[in-house]
Amino acid sequence: MKQKEKKERKLTEAELRRKERFQALVADMEGQGWAVRDLTIGAVKANILAIVVMAPFVVLFTVWYLVVNGSLGDNLSLPGLLVLLGVFLVLIVAHEGIHALVWGLCAPSGFHSIEFGVVWAVLSPYCTCAEPMKKGQYLLGSAMPTLILGFGLGAVAVYTGVSLLLYLSVLMILGGGGDFCIILKLLAYRPRGEAVYCDHPYEVGLVAFERPAGA
Repeated sequence: MKQKEKKERKLTEAELRRKERFQALVADMEGQGWAVRDLTIGAVKANILAIVVMAPFVVLFTVWYLVVNGSLGDNLSLPGLLVLLGVFLVLIVAHEGIHALVWGLCAPSGFHSIEFGVVWAVLSPYCTCAEPMKKGQYLLGSAMPTLILGFGLGAVAVYTGVSLLLYLSVLMILGGGGDFCIILKLLAYRPRGEAVYCDHPYEVGLVAFERPAGA
């Protein structure tokens, strides 16, 4: 597999097992005539780009909330901050669960293809699918957590006037920034023929398998 060299972080035992399975998948796909294209992003770079990519959405929902409700209300008290933190941690788990649900429904082997992990260096949990998918399936699974927990929750906050929901939606929009960076990279990718897409087993992003149409 021809990919640009990257400094690989120390992998967990589970990630090493996934790496071995992934290498076997790559070898099998290359044996069938597929070329492999690396569409991964460094975890630190993804976290920085996430803020840039998602900032316009944060501004949009904040301004929308202020236009409809007039103000953000009172400052959060300590109990309110603790509630915010607790619910945010639950939503982080829900975010990965939505990835798993959508990709599990799309993958040929279903939920057997789904696994979870954490990049501890940047405190970034992740969900990964071990099987190639069509472009639309991969995009849907990537975007759905932020669409529901970020944009959807933001819309609910606007129409209910509950500022706590707005704060949560902002956190979830920012938390989905890595996914949106991957989505943008995938949308910019132009395969030379037929292509399927496989989530990388331990890095941020995916790989594309492509081959000439009809091959």
